[in-house]
Amino acid sequence: MKKKLFSLGIPALFAAAVMVSCNKEKPVTTDGNEVTTTKDGNQFTLDTLNSKVEWKGYKIFKSESTSHFGTIKFESGDVTVKEGGLESGKFVADMNSLTSVDLKDNAEQLGKLNGHLKSGDFFEVEKFPTASYEITKVTPSAEGDYNTLLDGNLTIKGITKPVQFKANVSVKEGVVSIATEPKDIKREEFGVKFQAPAENGVIKDDVTLQISVKALEKK
Repeated sequence: MKKKLFSLGIPALFAAAVMVSCNKEKPVTTDGNEVTTTKDGNQFTLDTLNSKVEWKGYKIFKSESTSHFGTIKFESGDVTVKEGGLESGKFVADMNSLTSVDLKDNAEQLGKLNGHLKSGDFFEVEKFPTASYEITKVTPSAEGDYNTLLDGNLTIKGITKPVQFKANVSVKEGVVSIATEPKDIKREEFGVKFQAPAENGVIKDDVTLQISVKALEKK
């Protein structure tokens, strides 16, 4: 990973994922892009065991040692390939799977952080059990380290906002791989507004997400 994985606040996290609001719930508010992609093409199903959202966050004026980073699993997703290229896709993240990787060896602290992130202070996973990202436009790119620009709608806590990712997309031998750049989002735009007392370190508004997706062609 050439770019340092993220920058957020005690995981204001994602978040992640990444991300697409519940399939089960309609967005509470939406400023999303119009969907211009289609389902016209070959269909692929998300390989949930080999796909994830990565997040990282830290407190302002605190050292890197106070940061937290972790993952969110996907519960479902689909991709369409047309004429050998990515046409569309939608990925649904299981917010109950959100966990901190840096605390994996400290069960007590891991439980406390994960519980707090899933509570009403942050992502309210009981009310909003999924988040999602739906691709609305795919543009080939020859700039930098990424071959594709993905425009899409990110939904967290029932709030939908347009988010663009630079990504490397590969379609080969029945497998689609999508790996995005680390991308900062503003957690408060998605209703994640918790702040700890200043003496405990101000939580940064930026949450950095990185999506890694593998999808397999339907037989």
